[in-house]
Amino acid sequence: MLWKEFFLPASLPEALKLKAELGASARFVAGGTDMLIDLERGRQPACNLIDISRLAELKTIKREADGLRIGGGVTHAQVLQSNAVQEYAAVLAQAAVEVGAPQIRNRSTLSGNIITASPAADTVPPLLALGARVELISLRGRRELALSEFITGFRQVDLAPDELLHSIWIPAPQGERRGAFLKLGLRKAQAISVISVTVALDFDQDGRVNRAGIALGSVAATPVRVPQAEQKLVGQTLSEELIQAVAQSVQEAATPISDVRGSAAYRKAMLKVFTARALRYVRDGKTPPPSADPHIFLQMPGATPGIPRPVTSAQLGDDQAVQTLKLSVNGQPRTLEGAGDTVLLYALRRAGLTGTKEGCMEGECGACTVLLDGQAVDSCLVPAATAQGCEITTIEGLAQSGALHPLQQSFISQGGVQCGYCTPGLIMSGSTLLAEYPGGTNDWQQRSALVGNLCRCTGYSKVLAAINQAQEVR
Repeated sequence: MLWKEFFLPASLPEALKLKAELGASARFVAGGTDMLIDLERGRQPACNLIDISRLAELKTIKREADGLRIGGGVTHAQVLQSNAVQEYAAVLAQAAVEVGAPQIRNRSTLSGNIITASPAADTVPPLLALGARVELISLRGRRELALSEFITGFRQVDLAPDELLHSIWIPAPQGERRGAFLKLGLRKAQAISVISVTVALDFDQDGRVNRAGIALGSVAATPVRVPQAEQKLVGQTLSEELIQAVAQSVQEAATPISDVRGSAAYRKAMLKVFTARALRYVRDGKTPPPSADPHIFLQMPGATPGIPRPVTSAQLGDDQAVQTLKLSVNGQPRTLEGAGDTVLLYALRRAGLTGTKEGCMEGECGACTVLLDGQAVDSCLVPAATAQGCEITTIEGLAQSGALHPLQQSFISQGGVQCGYCTPGLIMSGSTLLAEYPGGTNDWQQRSALVGNLCRCTGYSKVLAAINQAQEVR
C-alpha cells in the first residue's frame, strides 16, 4: 500500500479544509512525479494524499501589473506553452524543457520542483535569478516570502502542515529581459545536473544591465545566487572582459562537493566555462539549445492541460468502501475495481489491459506510457484515483475496427518490434507525436519525442524508420 486514503476535493477550500484536519499525516499531490517515487522506495511512510491536480484555480498563468503569477498546479509543459512566461521569464522555460521527458513534463509541476528542494532542481535556479516569491495559503490566511527564504536547506522548505503553495510570483522586467539556462549532465536527457548556471539580466535602453541575477544548481545544499558576481554586472555593458571577470567571480564563490556525478574541482572549472557561455548567449540575444528548437509535448490535438476536467469529491483507500474508479478507457466506459490505493499502471493491468508494461517504476523508461485526457504520461507515476472520470487511451485502443494503427503496422514492416517489452510505450509516444504534428516531423523532433522511452534490446534506428514510414503512409 503506497498510501492510506486518497482524497479528490472538488474545490480549493475543500482541499485546505482536509489539510487542516489531517495535518502532517496528509500531503498534497499535483504531479506526484517525485512523491510517488519516494513512496514506492519507502523513503516516506505511507500517508494520506489530497489530489489537487484538477483544481482549475491552481492551473493558471496570469500577467499582473507588477509581474507574472504562476499557479501552484501549473505543469512544466504549461510553462513551455505559455506566451506570458516567454515574455516575463523565458529563462524559466529554458530550464523547464530539461525536466525529465515529455511524459514527465505533462504531469510534474513547477511548485513540486520547488517543494522537493533538491540542490539539482532544474527550475529553481531560474526562479531564484528572477527574484521569485511564493504565496502560501491555508485556512488561517496567506503569507508570501522570497523563494530564497522558502527553501531552508537540503530538501527542506518553510511550509506549515496546513499550508499549500498557491502560486509563484515573478517580478516584471525592468527594461529588456534576457536570460540563459545551461545545464551539465552525464547524458543529453533525463539527467540530474552536475552543475547548472542561470543568468537573468534586465537591460536599459542603452544596453546597460540594470538588474542582474545569477543562480547555480548542484553546487551547494540548495540552489544559490551569487551576489558578488551580480554586482559586477549592474550598470555595465557585456564586454568580453566583464564576462570573464564575472565567470571568475562565480567560480571563486562556489564551494561544491565531490560526489558520484563529479568532483568539486571539476564542478568549479565547469562553473567558469558555463557562466561565460551563458553570458555570451545573453549578450548575443540567443537562446541556448535545446530550448531554441520546437518543443515536443506528446499531447493530442484538442488536449487542454490548463483547463482540467472537473472533479467530483471522492475518498478512496484500502479501508474505504469506495474502491472503484469510473472512467473511460479506449473510448468505452469502464469501472476499475480495487484501484483506490494504487497507481494507474497497476489498475489498468488488473483490468486486463496488459499491453501497458511495468518497467522502472520511476518514470525513466516509458514502458507504461498511456494517454490521460490526451496527454502522454507515465502511468507508474499517476495515482489511479487521479483518473476518476477521465479518458484513458492505452496501446489496446490504437487499432480501429480491427485495423492496426499505421505506426503499429510500420513497426512490424520495419522490424521496430524487438523483444516487444518496450514496444507499447514507444508506439504510444510515436503515435501521439504523429497526431501532434500531422504535417510531419524531422529527426530531432522524433528523437525528442522518444527521450522518455528506453529500449533495452538495441538502438533506435528501426524505431525511427517506422515513424518515418508511418508519416509517409498518413
